[in-house]
Amino acid sequence: MKKITINNLKIDENLVKFINEDAIPGTDLDKDHFWKEFSKVVYELAPINKNLIKKRDEIQKKIDDWHLSNKDTVLDKNKYAEFLRSINYIVEEKDSFKINTSNVDEEISSVAGPQLVVPVDNARYALNAANARWGSLYDAIYGTDVIPGDKGNSWSQDRAIKVINYVREFFDKTLPIEKISWKKISKIKIEDSNLVFLTGDKKYNLKNKNQFAGFCGEINNPKSLLFKNNNLHIDIIIDKNSKIGKIDKAGISDIIIESAISTIVDNEDSVAAVDSIDKVKCYKNWLGLMKGDLKTQVNKNGKTFTRKLNSDRNYIRPDGSKLVLHGRALLLNRNVGHLMTNPAIILKDGSEIPEGIMDAFVSTLCAIHDFKLNNNSRKKSVYIVKPKMHGPEEVEFTNNLFSKVEDALKLKKYSIKVGIMDEERRTTVNLKECIRKVKERVVFINTGFLDRTGDEMHTSFEAGPMIFKGDMKKSKWLNTYEDWNVDIGLSCGFSGKAQIGKGMWAMPDKMSDMMKQKINHPKSGANCAWVPSPTAATLHATHYHYLDVFKKQNELKTREKAKLSNLLEIPKADRPNWSLEDINKELENNVQGILGYVVRWIDQGVGCSKVPDINNIGLMEDRATLRISSQHIANWLHHNICSKDQVLKVLKKMAKTVDEQNSSDKKYEPMSSNFEKSKAFLTACDLIFKGRIQPSGYTEPLLHKRRLEKKSIH
Repeated sequence: MKKITINNLKIDENLVKFINEDAIPGTDLDKDHFWKEFSKVVYELAPINKNLIKKRDEIQKKIDDWHLSNKDTVLDKNKYAEFLRSINYIVEEKDSFKINTSNVDEEISSVAGPQLVVPVDNARYALNAANARWGSLYDAIYGTDVIPGDKGNSWSQDRAIKVINYVREFFDKTLPIEKISWKKISKIKIEDSNLVFLTGDKKYNLKNKNQFAGFCGEINNPKSLLFKNNNLHIDIIIDKNSKIGKIDKAGISDIIIESAISTIVDNEDSVAAVDSIDKVKCYKNWLGLMKGDLKTQVNKNGKTFTRKLNSDRNYIRPDGSKLVLHGRALLLNRNVGHLMTNPAIILKDGSEIPEGIMDAFVSTLCAIHDFKLNNNSRKKSVYIVKPKMHGPEEVEFTNNLFSKVEDALKLKKYSIKVGIMDEERRTTVNLKECIRKVKERVVFINTGFLDRTGDEMHTSFEAGPMIFKGDMKKSKWLNTYEDWNVDIGLSCGFSGKAQIGKGMWAMPDKMSDMMKQKINHPKSGANCAWVPSPTAATLHATHYHYLDVFKKQNELKTREKAKLSNLLEIPKADRPNWSLEDINKELENNVQGILGYVVRWIDQGVGCSKVPDINNIGLMEDRATLRISSQHIANWLHHNICSKDQVLKVLKKMAKTVDEQNSSDKKYEPMSSNFEKSKAFLTACDLIFKGRIQPSGYTEPLLHKRRLEKKSIH
């Protein structure tokens, strides 16, 4: 792209055009002022950013050397902790404190529920995720494996009745009626501002009458009835003439429930944005969400229609007053971390701009439109989730960056809120001090198995060969990490003020398993947890009706706190004696996931994919899953658990499998027809064979390099 020079910055013209013609108009900012302040902050912070990355490498070198010097001794965790403190990997923990973030929307402070993550570069997905605040529980159950049996294309009344009974049992537990089951109710009506449930001539009331929150339509003939439980709403739609209403005793035709309370609109792990064209596409979609005017044409079942953001939902309270409920998920923006740079802007020394600085400015600039329109935040806050920070110093850098963005854009201090992704070990062991650095703006911490495990392996690379990937979930450090995160968040006053989150359910087709297992996230004290689809959000929302997370958090405040010594347990295998068959099976599973993801990233620019594993179960793959799989094989190669020839043989075998799995995709470029020229195959090889020397084990540098090469060919 042609570059335009502004204030000692060479900027791709399409980015300049977007900022000047799309983002700035309507913000009351002058474009000359914007570029002047932007340039000033870039030149002030870029050198600091660079030094922080350099410090990561220096610390890693010291840890590698320590492990090499102590490789013949059993790990003494006390000595190990002393060493980590001596190199400032673990910093001094200071006095207790509470966060004092203000102007936080209730979706973060006081409503517990599912959280979606969606790639920002796909407008259709972004709109679906924003609109996933409300979803049909009937559809979510009918169309998934939550209820056994055929869920094919043809209508099944028997299956529909099973769905109705399933939901009635859910109501019996969450919206109980005195002395009778929901299954026996034949009519519901409103009398004297209260709900009355009838079976024949007998009348019954809710056990908790306060759960009735409102209605739509006429009071004598309501179209829907609104309930509230654990701060979440359930809208029961009544239509006796509908297909479902005709077979329902009470004429109930659908159940619409609050589902994705918040959504992370992702600029990071689930997108493939490597240049200004990609970045502007991401920024434009975010701007459309902030303005409320994002639209896209959708073709479904042979019909074309326009998808846009849902309107708010209007009800009448039992006392006759109006009630308006937000129609969309509260949107958070995940910027990139501190590592990557982007060729969209070139500095005067010829280096690329730190991408995180660019993201912070543009994300916030776009959000100024929302401050005027209240399409997203009603508190005039913009929520930026910041990933892959290593320790308090890097969190402090983010805080300084956000302060400077606020000043440059003439915003009230702490308008930018921050989410700390606790996914690097140096952040985990210093989580309390990380939070302290942003105590006036923090709204989110979370745990993430994949990236956190990737960093665990890379940090301890020289300690020895790592255990099987599947065994990681049972390891002491990981279970401690999950508890540690909640303990620290609660001790810092997060309950009722900020989100404590848990990680992704990665199998979107396995909803029955999710319903059995993911209730453990609210049980752990997490007031949000990630889901892979709007349907999953609707189903997972039921867990927050069964369990009051804020009550659970109060219980957990008194438990014995997780121990640092357990957090430092390295997941290495002692004297492994694994069979060749087991090693190859592990390699094949890892390689299949790597290839299935990378081939779409490099060849098609798709940053998030559902990739079949070795058992043909579709798993949601992004850069976090790629990091753990590539680092795992790189570690085994380094410790001679497998050989390069062995891994290369597996790569070629699984490439053919992945090619077959993608044979119906007309855009797909097979890898196995020419391994030496397939950019995707070569990238997968690099991620493994060069994995040891990648910064913190990250996949972005290699992915970006190969994707740019691929784009230059086309």
